[in-house]
Amino acid sequence: MLEAKWYAVQSYSGHENKVQKLIQRKIDDELGEADEKEIREVLVPTQEVTEIRNGKRVTVTKRLYPGYVLVRMVLNERTRHAVNDIQGVIKFVGAGADPQPLRQEEVNKILGIEVEGEEEQDKAIPFHPGQVVEVTAGPFTDFSGTVQEVFPDKGKVKVQVSLFGRPTSVELDFTQLQGY
Repeated sequence: MLEAKWYAVQSYSGHENKVQKLIQRKIDDELGEADEKEIREVLVPTQEVTEIRNGKRVTVTKRLYPGYVLVRMVLNERTRHAVNDIQGVIKFVGAGADPQPLRQEEVNKILGIEVEGEEEQDKAIPFHPGQVVEVTAGPFTDFSGTVQEVFPDKGKVKVQVSLFGRPTSVELDFTQLQGY
């Protein structure tokens, strides 16, 4: 049995989900067990992102690689032709005429297999105690302060600002702050 590898397929921007559904339909139509199928998985890499819209915190799903769909398959003429014939597919990504499989490190990063623990939390809230920050939203806009504590689980940061000449601690959402 041949090993299936991940390949990137370029699609028309905005058509990634449509292409994913069409490839998934081909997978479902193919007979046999999941490990025996030549085209095994398809996915559109996405990420949950917190944004501020109209003064409110909103979680939205964004595509990590707009215009691309990932397919795990055994590459041969039949599978290559089957994927290229799907409406919305432009081509496989690769040098020259041959599709290039993604490296395992890239796949692990995209699929979130590598567990980074605390490093990942630090990326989620880019502030640390002692850092000087500026408040960019809310009632304390344009105030400067010093980070006292970071609460990664709540997405909050405790900042000490000077209010009427006195140090005052306020708990703010990390999206309301900007570091220097």
